[in-house]
Amino acid sequence: MGLEVFSLEGKSALVTGASRGIGAAIATAFAEAGADVALAARSTSDIEQLAGKIESLGRRAIAITTDVTDPDDVRACVAKTLDGFGKIDTLVNNAGGTRFMAPLIDLRPDGWHKAIALNLDSVFMFCQEAGRHMVARGSGSVINMSSVAGVHGAPALSYYSAAKHAVVGLTKTLAMEWGDSGVRVNALCPGWVKTELNRPFWSDPETSASFVQNQPIKRWGEPEEIAAAAVWLASEAASYVTGSTIVIDGGALA
Repeated sequence: MGLEVFSLEGKSALVTGASRGIGAAIATAFAEAGADVALAARSTSDIEQLAGKIESLGRRAIAITTDVTDPDDVRACVAKTLDGFGKIDTLVNNAGGTRFMAPLIDLRPDGWHKAIALNLDSVFMFCQEAGRHMVARGSGSVINMSSVAGVHGAPALSYYSAAKHAVVGLTKTLAMEWGDSGVRVNALCPGWVKTELNRPFWSDPETSASFVQNQPIKRWGEPEEIAAAAVWLASEAASYVTGSTIVIDGGALA
């Protein structure tokens, strides 16, 4: 097996939550590996800037302003990607996250619903819309972003953990439903990664050390380290991989 199986030359991808952090790193890595990339996020200026970077690498890019919790926006995003590229070889459901923490008994219902809409409902909608195309075409790779909170409990993050556990369950089920059609579905579960969302934690040395002290690899992950796994899952090198939950956490769960 030569290294060409890791190439994404001639492939097209749709990445949600592509404006920054892990999403931007995945989109950039896909382009560096040869793929054309559609970028979906609410921040128009950020994805337009990233589209310019991808085009400078000699690849095509489409910036699609999208609210991933809005069904109309999701349908339009998939349609625009198909109009622009003619196909979707890889879907990366990266959009998600949370900006607050609260124990369950203090959690307001609207906080729960917003977290589920962003972290789970969006994955369902994009899988359904892009999945119709992939299954009919007979090929494709779906990469759903879960979290270490999707494979173990996360106190004060019940809503986020519940959504990310559900993403893992959805991933496994779709792998079973779509396996015969040639569509692979896998999940990535990052641990503590240096993103802007996590800056309050990793930018302070004492706080940062407390977060990673129990990991064998005692540092924060870089977005590019998650992107490397995504490139592999999107490539022919992972052609026998589906239904897998891949944890990238510096060994914390070990």
